[in-house]
Amino acid sequence: MREPPWLEEPALEVVAMLLSSHQGAFGTPLLAGLVGGATPRQAAQEVFAADRAVLAHDGSADPLLIYANATALRLWRRRWEEMVGLPSRLTAAPAERQERAQALALAQEKEALQGYGGIRVDSAGRRFRIEGAKLWTLREGEGPARGQAASFGSWWWL
Repeated sequence: MREPPWLEEPALEVVAMLLSSHQGAFGTPLLAGLVGGATPRQAAQEVFAADRAVLAHDGSADPLLIYANATALRLWRRRWEEMVGLPSRLTAAPAERQERAQALALAQEKEALQGYGGIRVDSAGRRFRIEGAKLWTLREGEGPARGQAASFGSWWWL
């Protein structure tokens, strides 16, 4: 029987980067209840099931999503296979993409940004506002940037 995609090796690696990079950027764990001694599989289960949205994209010129937890998948109304691999700019409406790009550039410059808010759009074109988001740079240890991640727990439909 095949593992769910969020428990396959590439996703486990992304979750490990998400967790360690968040700790390094903010000095706090991404999820308060996540035990430090959790196995990679346990950590991946916890992040996927979290009630806050967690997403990440790679470091390419037109970044592609490399992770989205269940909350993010529900918000954007997409299955894993539709969301992971999607250009991350498509998570925002065309009119909102410049502002989103500026926030991501600032987060990249500073390594992390807290309190971000903006308008996003789901797969059917329905708009919603996110508030209090954290944006941070993904790294493996002290290595080069591998992309960026975002997490937020506050949103509402417009």
